[in-house]
Amino acid sequence: MGQFSKAVRLVRRARLGRNLIIFGSVAAAVIVPILAAAEPAPETDDYIFMESPKRAIILTGDTANAHREVMTVMYDTQELHFQDPGIPRFLLIDREGTAALGIGGAVQGVFSYDFRGSIDDGGFTTFEIPVPADKAERERMQGSANHSSLFIKFVKQTKLGPLVAYAESQFSGSANGYGFKVQQAYVSLGNVTVGKTRSSFVDATACMPTIDYQGPSGGTGGKPMMLRYRLLRPNGVSWAVSAEMPSVTGQYTDVYGMGVPVTASISPRVPDIPAFIQYGWDNGKSHVRFSAVFRDIAYRDLLSGKNRYEPGWGVQLSGVANATRYLTFYYQGLYGRGVGTWLNDLSGFGYDLVPTTDDPGKMRAPGSLGVLAGARVNLTKNLFISGGYSFCRLYDQGRLPDNTYKRGNYAIVNAFYSPIPDLLIGVEYIHGSRKNVDNEHAQANRLNAMLKYSF
Repeated sequence: MGQFSKAVRLVRRARLGRNLIIFGSVAAAVIVPILAAAEPAPETDDYIFMESPKRAIILTGDTANAHREVMTVMYDTQELHFQDPGIPRFLLIDREGTAALGIGGAVQGVFSYDFRGSIDDGGFTTFEIPVPADKAERERMQGSANHSSLFIKFVKQTKLGPLVAYAESQFSGSANGYGFKVQQAYVSLGNVTVGKTRSSFVDATACMPTIDYQGPSGGTGGKPMMLRYRLLRPNGVSWAVSAEMPSVTGQYTDVYGMGVPVTASISPRVPDIPAFIQYGWDNGKSHVRFSAVFRDIAYRDLLSGKNRYEPGWGVQLSGVANATRYLTFYYQGLYGRGVGTWLNDLSGFGYDLVPTTDDPGKMRAPGSLGVLAGARVNLTKNLFISGGYSFCRLYDQGRLPDNTYKRGNYAIVNAFYSPIPDLLIGVEYIHGSRKNVDNEHAQANRLNAMLKYSF
């Protein structure tokens, strides 16, 4: 309470603080009557309870009355990716402590310089390395703040468990790089989640820290619409299963030289079904996870006039090992067929389906492999370094041209320093290469510098 009282006195001395208090009072007048009837939810051992961080600015209410489960869910970081905006800075709590609204985000600027090969993209996607090398664009300078973010998180205690409503946005949703873009938007009640959020096939914490928002070539990503049931514990066994909206891209080109397309995309008929089982320890700092996904990929055979369906599947082993307070390891290995949509290097480039070699009009789900391994070393409380290696491999290119992607390699090393709370400075070097089916290859190198303030 002493820390809280001191924070309130400091805020009231500033003009901005007075404005925030007025805003909080008005918001409380609207929210409190609605939430006043909420009944306490039973406490559960599935959570490690915590109080609000000292960094939080309480606009209304009293943290002393905040229900422990509400605060724990509000500041849960078990599934946060390194690049996620983090925990909210501004907090509104109702008088009964059964509901809270958090507001936060991050302002982030990244500058990059490519040399000895460049990529015309803000993210370092090895798939996009020109092969053969483009001698006219061997160097490139870029800068952007479009991965700055804003989010709101509402948590309410109910008889059925915690209710969470979450929305997150960035500014990377247009051709010029600064359009508003929804990253996540979901509602969860207890263990059930509905909305747009990270796929159950993605292990968000099993990747080494990077400034590069694209991430390692063999890493995984994706935030589809879904219906999910998940039981997540920091220690012991966790599991989840979900039905997710498919994202399918394929090589629907005239690969047989007939003058007309022989295949085409059609609307999805069946959801993707990913699931995982995980064992965690050390209060959630370490875990090992086995994931699997099953999909039924639809396409149109234009030669026979039929809709066809190709099975896809994938398996993944991933995790984090917190060896000591100074050293953490990250790892992931994935193999599957028709799972290009989850792999960082293949997503969106048409490698969920490729033509077969023996039957015009038919397609198959190609095999793909993704591997990454990395480590983080904490040198001091405010300084750490990290690095790792990753690769992505595509198989079964069928009748595609010889200049089709075969493999992408990605090696990274970086350092991050926090001179004051919530301010993060980072520098990074990335080396990447791409090899095609005909074994032609090229490389690119990038230096990144980042300044990020989270609130």
